[in-house]
Amino acid sequence: MTVVKTLGQFIIEKQTDFPYAKGELSRLLRDIGIAAKIVNREINKAGLVDILGEAGNINVQGESQKKLDVYANEQFISALSVGGECALVASEENEEVVLLNKAVSKNAKYVVAIDPLDGSSNIDVNVAVGTTFSIYRRKSKEGPATVEDILQKGTEQVAAGYIVYGSSTMLVYTTGKGVNGFTLDPSIGEFCLSHPNITIPETGHIYSINEGNYVHFPDGVKRYIKYCQVEDEATARPYTSRYIGSMVADLHRNLIKGGIYIYPTTASAPKGKLRLVYECNPLAFIIEQAGGRATNGYERILDIEVTEIHQRESIFIGSTKMVLLAEDFMAEYSPKEILKVV
Repeated sequence: MTVVKTLGQFIIEKQTDFPYAKGELSRLLRDIGIAAKIVNREINKAGLVDILGEAGNINVQGESQKKLDVYANEQFISALSVGGECALVASEENEEVVLLNKAVSKNAKYVVAIDPLDGSSNIDVNVAVGTTFSIYRRKSKEGPATVEDILQKGTEQVAAGYIVYGSSTMLVYTTGKGVNGFTLDPSIGEFCLSHPNITIPETGHIYSINEGNYVHFPDGVKRYIKYCQVEDEATARPYTSRYIGSMVADLHRNLIKGGIYIYPTTASAPKGKLRLVYECNPLAFIIEQAGGRATNGYERILDIEVTEIHQRESIFIGSTKMVLLAEDFMAEYSPKEILKVV
C-alpha cells in the first residue's frame, strides 16, 4: 500500500531541523500552502468568472496589474496576516513593504518576500504560471518590523519555495536541507509529497531565454546561444530551446530535466529585469540546494548585497556545467569591466 505524506505532515516531521524554532516556521509554511490552494482554485476557474484580464492599475514595476495578480496578492497577505508568524511582507505588487496586523504579529520572528503571480499574462491563454516566496528571520528585535528586515542577502534565507500552477499544481520548497516537491491532490485538497529530495542534473540539453530580445543581449549571451545551436554529436548539440514566459514554469522544467534559464541585461534593462529579493534569491536558493548553480553571469546570486526591495538583477540559473560554461562566455566576450564603462 502506498503511504501518502501530506505537506503538513512533512513539515512537522522536519521541524526538528530548526532547534531555534518553536513551530512558527512550520505554521508559516502551512499558511503559504493554504493560500496557494485558494489561488489555485481561482486560476482553475478563471475562464468562468470575471477574474481574467486587466485590473486597471499599474504596479510599482510599471507593469499593468492583472485581476489575478491583485487577487493572489490579497490572498497571500491575508494568509500571512492570520497566523501571527510573519511581521512584514514585501510583494511585487506593493511599492512599500506591508506591515501585518500588529496585534497578531507584534512578536513575529519572520518576514516574507513574495511574487504572488509570476507570468500572469499567460493565464488568458491557459499557460502555466507560478508564485515565488522567500522567508527570512527578522533582524529587528523590538518594535514594528522595518524594511531593513527584508534587505538581507539571499544567504540569510531560512526557507524559499515556489508554486507552479500547471497541468498539476506543485509546491516546491527548501529550508536549506535539500529540495522537496508536493503535488496538490484535488480529491482530498492536500499537497502530497511526490518529488522527494529533488536534484537537478549536472548538465542538460535545454536552454531557456527570450530570444526575441537577442539583438539587445550582451555579446557573451549571444555567443552562448550560438554555441547551443551548433550541431556537435559529442556534446549532443544542438540543444532544445524552451521558453514559456513564466520563470517558475521554465525553472521547474529545467530543475527536473536539466537545463539553463537566462534572463540577462539588455539595452532597456541594464541592471537586469528580474527582482532580486522575491524572484532571483528564492529560486537561486532552491537550485543550489538541488545541486545547481545561480549567478548573474559573474557572481553568485545569493551573495549580492540587497539595497532595495524591488532591486533588479540578471540571472543565469540551472544545471551547474551549463551555467559555468555560460559564465565563461560572459567572461571572454562581455567582461564586467567593459560593461561598466559602456
